[in-house]
Amino acid sequence: MATTKAPRKPRKEPMSRVDTAWLRMERPTNPMMITGVMMFDEPMSIQRLREVIMKRFLAYPRFRQKAVDTPAGASWVEDENFDIDLHVRLTALPGRADRKSEKKAFERFVSQLASSPLDKSKPLWQFHLIEKYGTGSAVVARIHHCYADGMALVQVMLSMTDTARKPVKDSDLRAAWLKSDGANVERRIGAIGRYMKIGGKVLDKGMDLYHHPSLAKVLAKEGGEIGRELLAALALPDEPPTLLRGALGVSKRVAWAEPLDLDEVKAVGRACDCTVNDVLMATAAGALRSYMLERGECLEGVTLRATVPVNLRPLEHAKKLGNHFGLVFLELPVGEDNPIRRVERVARCMTDLKNSRQAVVTFGLLAALGMAPAAVQGMALDLFSRKATAVATNVPGPHQQLYMGGSAMREMMFWVPQTGSVGIGISILSYNNKVHFGLISDAKLVPDPDAVIKRFGPEFEKLLYLALMGDWDHSLDAAAAEKLMASAN
Repeated sequence: MATTKAPRKPRKEPMSRVDTAWLRMERPTNPMMITGVMMFDEPMSIQRLREVIMKRFLAYPRFRQKAVDTPAGASWVEDENFDIDLHVRLTALPGRADRKSEKKAFERFVSQLASSPLDKSKPLWQFHLIEKYGTGSAVVARIHHCYADGMALVQVMLSMTDTARKPVKDSDLRAAWLKSDGANVERRIGAIGRYMKIGGKVLDKGMDLYHHPSLAKVLAKEGGEIGRELLAALALPDEPPTLLRGALGVSKRVAWAEPLDLDEVKAVGRACDCTVNDVLMATAAGALRSYMLERGECLEGVTLRATVPVNLRPLEHAKKLGNHFGLVFLELPVGEDNPIRRVERVARCMTDLKNSRQAVVTFGLLAALGMAPAAVQGMALDLFSRKATAVATNVPGPHQQLYMGGSAMREMMFWVPQTGSVGIGISILSYNNKVHFGLISDAKLVPDPDAVIKRFGPEFEKLLYLALMGDWDHSLDAAAAEKLMASAN
């Protein structure tokens, strides 16, 4: 008598605590997905894109799995009905006009995707191909944050590319791009287990830290430096009321700027004795300041904060996916009218953060948050999101030309999700010796992100001019800088 085999159960594995936290942070006002854009000089067909995704993207088994969340915990479960056509789609932009109008239409399309949650009954990712964009094509990728952090997902995207139009066997992009940063990461995460333990204690107490002095004493006693960092982070004052904060809607708006020359950014950094990241964050602060002033905001003495992800693993390990980063609160001195002083203030704040343990403290909190009751999760998310106006991400990419499916990639950009009540996201990505700026905003707060983005270039030009003068005057304000630039032109 013939016997029938029992149907095979789909493969299942528990989700890490931190990945669970990002899965559960999903809100109608803030979908938890990373949205990326790649623009190509030559056309790409849907068949070629599918081939690349099948061969390169799905080489990561995780992307064949869907996220299943239950009261007992979240798991990765293999999708038995996986269909590539549901994840890789062909799209056309409405009409064909000049380059400026086409870019506007593309930004509107990406905005719609960034506002739309992914289908939870399937693996949480999609690729959309616009076959005709400019002289070539464009691809929009959407991947849920629970799969991995921005650093890992940029590596996933880069694993789909080649350094030559026709791939050469054994050519290794990672060897040409990744730097040896293991020692720095080790310094940042040496006590990570203890930080996670302390983070769990805070959340187990229902975030009573503000109202429970005895808990503060316990943390200070048991955690020492860890406890002090945690207390300092939680005790940060709430952000000041500005037009960049308020009730969120369900629509997002995205925009991206013309890229900057990376060598020029490095030159400003050398002149000001600071890092490329300091220069770029100060440029972002200047662009926000200019936008807010034009809309009648009083910024005297105002400093905003951005939460900045800090990588907590060597870059070569990012291909393992998952979320391995902490968050630090970086000051954006929008009330400072002198461009050079803005750079100096950002640089000082960043130096202080690098010497702190704040990133690992927040990683521990995220891990504990992933296993906390829903009420505690909501309380913690609200608490932390009140302390920042924006999320700011800076990811270093490769300096050489890349190709995907034989098409030369001209530009790359991505946007990370915001959490809780935060409605502004600033993204910076370096690629092929250019720096690409992107902005995502809640439509109720900033309905016209292009009006912010268009200021990045002029704000950087001010810095470039002042820094390379050599003997710049610290008392020089923005208006005087603009006059000097005008006279130089």
